[in-house]
Amino acid sequence: MTNTPTVTNTPAATITPNPLPAILVGAGDISVCDRDADDQTSELLASIPGEIFTLGDNSNEKGTMQQFAECFDYSWGRYMDRLHPVPGNHDYSYNNGASYFDYFGSIAGEYGKGYYSYDVGAWHIIAINSMTDVEQGSEQLNWLSTDLATHPSQCTLAYWHHSRWSSGGMGNSDYMAPVMQTLYDYGADVVLSGHNHNYERFAPQNPDGVVDYASGIREFVVGTGGATLLGFNEVLENSEVRDSSSFGVLKLQLYSDWYSWEFLPVNGNGFHDSGSESCH
Repeated sequence: MTNTPTVTNTPAATITPNPLPAILVGAGDISVCDRDADDQTSELLASIPGEIFTLGDNSNEKGTMQQFAECFDYSWGRYMDRLHPVPGNHDYSYNNGASYFDYFGSIAGEYGKGYYSYDVGAWHIIAINSMTDVEQGSEQLNWLSTDLATHPSQCTLAYWHHSRWSSGGMGNSDYMAPVMQTLYDYGADVVLSGHNHNYERFAPQNPDGVVDYASGIREFVVGTGGATLLGFNEVLENSEVRDSSSFGVLKLQLYSDWYSWEFLPVNGNGFHDSGSESCH
């Protein structure tokens, strides 16, 4: 007598593929005529898909139309179809920013205002103009509150030029505190800035600069787009990582409820930083 084995048909396991992330990449403090560091960071962008942010001082000289057209245009200006800029103090040095708005046109937001928002994947992205009023009751801060209220995304990122916190020589920009408070109140996750010509990553903080892993905002300073790199002064308490040796860009991979970051230097053997974190 032959024993016939009993076969149990077990349903195949259901595998949910990890969806591809949206990508947001960029830096600030970018173009200086007759220097090639912005060309080098621009070459990094050529191999990275996705949307590109700038963190101000796109023209890190006087912000004239000639400097935009003859210098920035040949480096980062090649990616105008996926570029999302904000202005910095150098962009406003000549004719109060008119050349900046004339050069970038509609991608810089409403002419003369320079703040706007957009979505990248599941993330809501907010571009702030730190060259205009952000005090309580200001037009820009009221707009920010309304924008956050009408875009209740699980993951939110904002960026502007002047670093709220920085161990660099330019120091903290205390006047950006109302913006940080508003973002915190609405549960934002990440803030990017430039102005200080270096790279720095902070632990998640509340608006008072106290570590808050549950609800705090993680700030990255990425002033490494091409202008002369500068060092650090006294290191702030919640600064986790710093570098002033490598030009480069910050690449963010944005998933539905978390993100990863990676600093990519123009020299593949240069400074590197990476990590990941969940949204609030």
